Amino acid sequence: MNRVALLIGGNIGDRHALIEQATEQIRQRIGSVVALSRVYETEPWGEFEMESGERRVENFLNRALLVETPLTAHEVLREALAIEADLGRQRAPMAPKGPNGLKVLNAPNAPNACLYHSRPMDIDLIFYGDEVVDTPELQIPHPRMHLRRFVLEPLCEIIPDYCHPLLHKTVREMLEGGPE
Repeated sequence: MNRVALLIGGNIGDRHALIEQATEQIRQRIGSVVALSRVYETEPWGEFEMESGERRVENFLNRALLVETPLTAHEVLREALAIEADLGRQRAPMAPKGPNGLKVLNAPNAPNACLYHSRPMDIDLIFYGDEVVDTPELQIPHPRMHLRRFVLEPLCEIIPDYCHPLLHKTVREMLEGGPE
């Protein structure tokens, strides 16, 4: 069995119900949930593309889960994407990506800007055991997790002493180091 740390969250629809539905689908499709954090409400991170008529972006609800799974990292990703779709996530067609792996906004005055979208559910693979994966489809550890307090706080609740295989810092040390 492998242990995978996931972060789930969303900011549209019935956010609490969607968090619970995602947690249950993860149990059914990915593996046994051995630890889960409380649900955190956080402000959106990054620059969001506003939908027509949208005046502001709603806050996100997030939860970290530690799951024991027989699946490979890529199989976990496939199941996570299927769960997102089942819960109403519609992904935009793939846009060109910049060197940081984020979509690049094609604006002449902002060549490196990226846009995020509101979503009912997002499932990120943060860690998969101690493995390092760097493919076009999947990067583990998550390449920006150490910069995001909304990832580190719930993760610290369930695996505070886990050591990042590339940064060689524990989740607690990364959180105390002051991410955004």
